[in-house]
Amino acid sequence: MNPRERRAARHQPPGPDVDAAPRSRRRKAPITVEQVVDTALGLVAAEGYEALTMRRLAGALDTGPASLYAHVVNKADLDELLIGRLCAQLVLPEPVLPEPVLPEPVLPESGLPESGSSVWREQVREVCAQLRDQYLKYPGISRAALAMAPTDPETLRVSEGMLAILLAGGVAPQAAAWAVDALLLYVAAYCLEVSVMRQRSAHEDTAWVLDRDELMGRLAALPAETFPHTTRHAAELTAGDGHDRFDFTLALMIDGLGRESS
Repeated sequence: MNPRERRAARHQPPGPDVDAAPRSRRRKAPITVEQVVDTALGLVAAEGYEALTMRRLAGALDTGPASLYAHVVNKADLDELLIGRLCAQLVLPEPVLPEPVLPEPVLPESGLPESGSSVWREQVREVCAQLRDQYLKYPGISRAALAMAPTDPETLRVSEGMLAILLAGGVAPQAAAWAVDALLLYVAAYCLEVSVMRQRSAHEDTAWVLDRDELMGRLAALPAETFPHTTRHAAELTAGDGHDRFDFTLALMIDGLGRESS
């Protein structure tokens, strides 16, 4: 099969083994798609996504570009395989249908009980957090997910799972469909920015630019008559630890979907 036929075959359900006949003994073990993906991820983990080229990958596999193209069509095809491998690591929760609303619910003193209407929000957050953590293991790899029309079964499994969660939560189908795209896009963009910031902070001549105290001081020192709000709220503009901003933005997006379902 040519590379395009191989790519199409990867997206088909597994069939009977038609290649059971013993092959002639070769001097070198053939490269597999799994080896290509493993090696590519290793390069990204060590050097970053920008260092990953088809020529660089072929060299790491101790083969020529022609042999590599026998397994992947092009860089875009490789990107899809990489994102599919990361998506395969995600554990998708079972969608929970919302509980019926009682006319006059009695609330315990400890606060609101967790119901189906809140479970779906937490499930969406959990899937996004899992994907975020997978992306951040491989600096810059989320760039591969941008502007990609997914056809890999594992990538589609994630979007299918998120769609199922949203629909079970009562979100309208059109809003749910666009929300999946928006959430995945935000996770990819967030991880790409974090990767770029980490890369820059590794260099002493640029680390000061990313220092929070340095940035807050520069904002506070701006002319107050020109930047009254920026100078007054410099602390708020530079606040946040870890993934605080990630969690905040997800909450905004998901809470907006909650209003769509009400």
